[in-house]
Amino acid sequence: MKARLNPINFDAIKPMLTMSESVERNGVEKSLQELVKMRASQINGCAYCLDMHSKDARKHGETEQPEKLGHLHFA
Repeated sequence: MKARLNPINFDAIKPMLTMSESVERNGVEKSLQELVKMRASQINGCAYCLDMHSKDARKHGETEQPEKLGHLHFA
């Protein structure tokens, strides 16, 4: 399997970090941030990231219900 992101090329990650910092500064609750990251992980097909963000969402007070509905895809 070919790696999608080169961990040494931080230029690819900088825009994501900038956006994340901006969202956090503007008061979007952490559980919602993690749900958005979970959806992005589903779209990208990254099981590792999906697992990580689902654990973080629960840590920030989210229930397991969104995870149970994760197999549904809304257009």
